[in-house]
Amino acid sequence: MAPLLFIFTLKEEYYHLLWKLVRLWSKLLIYGMGFRLNIQLDQVIEPGRSYMFCPNHGSLMDPFVLIFLSKNPIVFVGKQELVKIPIFGFFYKRAVIMVDRSSPESRKRVYERAKKRLQNGVSMAIFPEGLVPTEDVILAPFKKGAFSLAIEFDMPIVPQVYFDCKRLFSWDFLKGGPGVFRVRQHQFITTKELSISEMENIKDTTFDIIYTDLTQDTKYMKDTHRTK
Repeated sequence: MAPLLFIFTLKEEYYHLLWKLVRLWSKLLIYGMGFRLNIQLDQVIEPGRSYMFCPNHGSLMDPFVLIFLSKNPIVFVGKQELVKIPIFGFFYKRAVIMVDRSSPESRKRVYERAKKRLQNGVSMAIFPEGLVPTEDVILAPFKKGAFSLAIEFDMPIVPQVYFDCKRLFSWDFLKGGPGVFRVRQHQFITTKELSISEMENIKDTTFDIIYTDLTQDTKYMKDTHRTK
């Protein structure tokens, strides 16, 4: 797919074509590796509208599941460090809005690039934990970036819960195997007419929704003895 990836990352206006290609890639990966999806949608996204997707993060498969779920194009905000990965890093830096969390200037550029991308129904996705937590952690504390951007651009927040990605496609080589990825997309959290001072409340609300689902799921909790 490298030639097509190269062409579709040349210009911002090609992003919708890039998204179709990446969705095809995600479907091939998920089904080709022996996984299936069981999806519960408490609310459905509308074509042509921008959203802020906020899933929990525990596996390399998480981004591909998120891409699979949305026909609407999504632009990811990702870590600067991943640019160093050979070949992948070349395309990553052309398609993803990168952020260096230690640099205020880098965070400012995220807003500038987001304004250009959030047109024609393009949404954003940020894993609000900001990292992949260790096996014994249910859900790591959320960073503020996703919620400040959602308020800034008046985007509804879409809490998504991935119950099985960590269990079936673990960082531990000896764990995992084919199976069903269960996903729940919750009712959206509106940010309309909210001020930045209300960001902490929105962040805590999103955290509580995802955390409650995970702690009430016996398969997720049985996998390891997890703590908050």
